[in-house]
Amino acid sequence: MKKAENIIVGISIGDLNGIGSEVILKTFEDSRMLELCTPVIFANVKVLSFIKKTLELTAPLHGIDKLDQLVVGKINVLNIWREGVDLNFGTNDENIGKYAIKSFVAATKALKENQIDVLVTAPINKYNIQSEEFKFPGHTDYLDKELEGNALMLMVQDNLRVGLLTDHIPVNEVAKHLTEKLITQKIETIKHSLIQDFGINKPKIAVLALNPHAGDNGVIGKEDDEVLKPTLKKLFEKGTLVFGPFAADGFFGNNQYEKYDAVIATYHDQGLIPFKTLSFGNGVNYTAGLNKIRTSPDHGTAYEIAGKGVADYNSFKEAVYTAIDIYNSRNQHQEISKNPLKTKEKQL
Repeated sequence: MKKAENIIVGISIGDLNGIGSEVILKTFEDSRMLELCTPVIFANVKVLSFIKKTLELTAPLHGIDKLDQLVVGKINVLNIWREGVDLNFGTNDENIGKYAIKSFVAATKALKENQIDVLVTAPINKYNIQSEEFKFPGHTDYLDKELEGNALMLMVQDNLRVGLLTDHIPVNEVAKHLTEKLITQKIETIKHSLIQDFGINKPKIAVLALNPHAGDNGVIGKEDDEVLKPTLKKLFEKGTLVFGPFAADGFFGNNQYEKYDAVIATYHDQGLIPFKTLSFGNGVNYTAGLNKIRTSPDHGTAYEIAGKGVADYNSFKEAVYTAIDIYNSRNQHQEISKNPLKTKEKQL
């Protein structure tokens, strides 16, 4: 099993006109981070040096041209492009979107080829990344295509974990997406992730209802009674500790979420609003369900404060910590799965 201090954390640069570069550099200004991992930023060292100087940051950068030149204990910057880039902080720029995707695609390739151990992605602008070559709503959809498994957005902050049955789809389309097949797949994915990625042997999972008051026996919508309840019942009878559907409004207000290892919301805002309220800017977006590990901060490009040097980097730092923790947890789970008898002997 690889030691924590040797974990190679690949970082895609995100939108260069946003706060991504700032939160990356601020995270690694603390030299103690380099005792936990070796970062490699997929970008251009001259561009990052310019941003560093502009923001009066001090993190020392080490430019490399190939991943086999990576130096442990340094903030490595892999030169993905050579040319200069015109930056205009806080601006939505199609050309900048191309560099964001160039970085992300190269980092994903390195992840697939085991040249990096985990991937942490800085925020992108979902509008300026679109092109003939890249037609995905965001990071998660591309990773779902490129990697093995079924991607699931799981928001994490300490013991609070919120997953989604549906993510980036319009609210008026949510109900038709809630099928027995989808619900089963998402719950099984999150159950497996809780076991191998978070070391929880018998996870308890809560599911939120789609409609107000869980449909009030069909008075306010039938989806909860006709789709969610029977699907959860089947899963429970097969041994998955899944509960609900719970009325979403009171679930977080009376701290019911503290009784479960994960909460699954039926749609994006139902899960993300309470999560971001409770996580106090330290939340992490983890793409569960894949054969590789990717995390990101729970915020966007924040154009309104980009280039001002005031961005809070805690969420990005937590994304790095979470990626490292999950990497170690997965390795431990694999060791236990390979040698169950040895593990039992140790316990005795």
